[in-house]
Amino acid sequence: MPATPHVAILGAGPVGLDAALAYADAGWPFTVYESADAVGAHVRAWGHVRLFTPWELNVSHRMRAHLSDAPSDGACPTGGEFVTRLLQPIAELAELKSRIRYRTRVAAIARTGLLKHEQIGTKARAAAPFTLLLDTPDGEDSAKATLVLDCTGTYAHPNTLGDGGIPAPGERALGHRITRTIPDTTDPSRWQGTVLLVGAGKSAQTAARDLAALPETRLVWAIRSPAPDWGVVPDDTLPARQELVDASQALSDGTDDRVSVHTGVHVQCLIPDGDRIRVRLAGAAGASDVLADHVVSLTGYTGDHTLYRQLQVHECYATGAPMNLSAALLAASGTTADCLAQPAPGIDQLRNPEPDFYILGAKSYGRLNTFLLRTGYQQVDEIVAANADSDGAPAAEVGATH
Repeated sequence: MPATPHVAILGAGPVGLDAALAYADAGWPFTVYESADAVGAHVRAWGHVRLFTPWELNVSHRMRAHLSDAPSDGACPTGGEFVTRLLQPIAELAELKSRIRYRTRVAAIARTGLLKHEQIGTKARAAAPFTLLLDTPDGEDSAKATLVLDCTGTYAHPNTLGDGGIPAPGERALGHRITRTIPDTTDPSRWQGTVLLVGAGKSAQTAARDLAALPETRLVWAIRSPAPDWGVVPDDTLPARQELVDASQALSDGTDDRVSVHTGVHVQCLIPDGDRIRVRLAGAAGASDVLADHVVSLTGYTGDHTLYRQLQVHECYATGAPMNLSAALLAASGTTADCLAQPAPGIDQLRNPEPDFYILGAKSYGRLNTFLLRTGYQQVDEIVAANADSDGAPAAEVGATH
């Protein structure tokens, strides 16, 4: 790596913006590439949803240092509040404003002059700059970088409905009629009729709670596990998270005749039926059809791995996360299911065989669903500290944690 590398930061979400602040503080040149026309595009997509973590867990020490009025109380913000009160002000800072390229998507990344299988583990590969293929408002372009941070997140790449994780028959043809984000129920008329909800994680629990509260909505909730535990954390210190568990348990007790919960089932197929969709649910007890006015699929999200298919990235065969990080997370999952108890990431867990290429944020967790923003900010700390500036400043002075 050159003495002062040019850093390419992919994505202007919370982790990408925190990384930009870190490199602005370190005095390194950097560019943030954001495919949307504003920061926090993924957060805006669930702007109506309230986080179950408070401000104090969602604001990095760098953000607090740069914003004198950064929120710091124990309230849990909505996604919209998170954007307007934190991400937008950060993006407007003089240190960042001119460094963010909006409506510019990184389509692919390679090592200049090298193919994926060439110069494995050599200094020659590490010395070659990265080439980024860009989709811009003016057409295709390219750029160079010597350090790349992939902070593109996962929310734009939802998982599918079918058994085993592949699309169910009929799903691809009906994809335009399936909602794959948490529903905004502020307009109840939008969700009149029968809603089939698939999934059991915190996004699905949020959707189930909100949809069940609508007077003209009948909710059919399909869950793959025969005995869901709703992600319960004993003596949970996050009240909003516990409220989701409590609401899910209450909906599954069968006392609300407008809600039916089917456990141990998967989506076998989807068939158009006029303005509705006939969905066949199959399980150990057989199959049954749901005639749905709306289908909401909240079965999780994974990042776009095609970005770096020409780089030497070692991914876990089970989670899709970088191998070293995945191994540490899977080992920790045997002792705790609480995202607050996640081990702090170390630089060795974040490194890939491809030198100077890092996957950060939710994308770095692959299919694991215990990521917290606090962890993403810790990842930034580790990377900046490991690549301390060239004038001899000790690592502790660059991106120090608190």
